[in-house]
Amino acid sequence: MDVMWLIPLGALALIFLIVILSSFFTVNTAEVAVITRFGKFLRAADPGLNWKRPFFDTVAGMVSLRVNQISLTMETKTKDNVFVTIPISVQNRVRPEKVYDAFYKLSDPTAQIKSYVEQVILGHVPGMTLDEVFASQSSIAAAVKQELDADMATFGFEIVNVLVTDIVPDQKVKSAMNDINAAQREQVAANARGEAEKILVVKKAEAEAESKALQGQGIANQRKAIIEGLQTSIEQFQKVVDGASSRDVMQLVLVTQYFDTLKSIGESDKTNTLFLSHTPSAVKEVSDQILESMLVAQQAKN
Repeated sequence: MDVMWLIPLGALALIFLIVILSSFFTVNTAEVAVITRFGKFLRAADPGLNWKRPFFDTVAGMVSLRVNQISLTMETKTKDNVFVTIPISVQNRVRPEKVYDAFYKLSDPTAQIKSYVEQVILGHVPGMTLDEVFASQSSIAAAVKQELDADMATFGFEIVNVLVTDIVPDQKVKSAMNDINAAQREQVAANARGEAEKILVVKKAEAEAESKALQGQGIANQRKAIIEGLQTSIEQFQKVVDGASSRDVMQLVLVTQYFDTLKSIGESDKTNTLFLSHTPSAVKEVSDQILESMLVAQQAKN
């Protein structure tokens, strides 16, 4: 009889132990357990070891307090009729003091956040040109965060950050933009090359002008030296030979210069073949022409 009583008592003790042990539960770090009693929200259990009444209280679910990132892709049209795709990352988390709102008020937080983001994007981007959209990524992200933070606070969510990661226009538009950019850069390069060529031409012209000026100055100095040498030779010749006129002395000097020139031509290795009239009358005619030219030049100078 004693053994027969021990079996039911042991079974009751085992059931009681199971019930007691099942009343304890653990909650992981960065999570909150939602406790209900007969389907009604009772409290939020913090991380660690917790206790609930058996048969009365139930763990309805777990709410994560970690930062959750939702990646969205929005497609809209700009003010200048360009369709763009805007990837957006929304970082959000549940407010610890509003676990009830986050757990019960929204059945699909991701879909709700996406709807709010679409609303904000459609309210901003269509009023901007494509260039303004590219230049206003941070302002678009700030506007989305401000609107989302105010709207999602009602449901117990906090918007940590909103990132507009890129602006992706249509491929044809992107190609056209690249072509425009390349054309503008080519125009700048062409202007730079033109300016460089202009500078080279101007410098070359200045160098040629300066070279010709120096060359002319050298020729003038050379002729001046020749004239001064001839004048000295004439004066010395007249002192030695009485009765010799300036014209006679000049002809003699020119003939001497004529033969010296022929000698120089003959001694040069690169001499070309020259055909000259070499009779005495021809030499005299050449000297007369040269002398006459010099006299005319001297009269014109005076």
